[in-house]
Amino acid sequence: MRLALVPKTTAFYDLFASAGDNLLETARLVERRFAEFPRDIVRQSEVKALETRGDELTRETLELLNTQYITPFDREDIYDLAKAIDDVVDYMDEASDLLGLYKVESRLDAALEQCKVLVEIAEHVAAALADLKQLRRIEPHVVEIKRLEDEGDRIVREGIAGLFENTKDALTVIRWKDILEALEEAIDSCETAADLVGNIVVKNV
Repeated sequence: MRLALVPKTTAFYDLFASAGDNLLETARLVERRFAEFPRDIVRQSEVKALETRGDELTRETLELLNTQYITPFDREDIYDLAKAIDDVVDYMDEASDLLGLYKVESRLDAALEQCKVLVEIAEHVAAALADLKQLRRIEPHVVEIKRLEDEGDRIVREGIAGLFENTKDALTVIRWKDILEALEEAIDSCETAADLVGNIVVKNV
């Protein structure tokens, strides 16, 4: 494969901005799906469509990386960031899918609280990705992402503890625990993306 000597740096910025927008749209849709549960107003197919779009953006980013000799940031950072963004959307899709597959019959406040945190943290991830051309503007987003990740950890710990304390049906406990942990993985992957963006800032400012 021949590497292009003329850099297409703007293409990387555009792809990351689009990936951030898709991530945020997915978070908002998943929050709506959990908020409307058990009514199936937001269908899993809608979430899956965004997950598929995320896969396409990841593929386009990695294909561009493989054809460009000159890149705006370290190649490893671009690769890792693209994969981290993809992981966030994958975990959100998993949590949404489990909600339907497990057919849980009761709502769980902790899951909705996590979804709200996920939307907040996704807003900052999307903003940071949109600001990759202006790296000095990114640090406040990274700080807020870390704070929200801590809040998400607290919610999942308290949620799982509450399940064991208040839910007698073991299957319900297992099902909601799996869903909470998928949401937690999505939030944790947002922090991973933030760490990678932070590294890009340190290396390039």
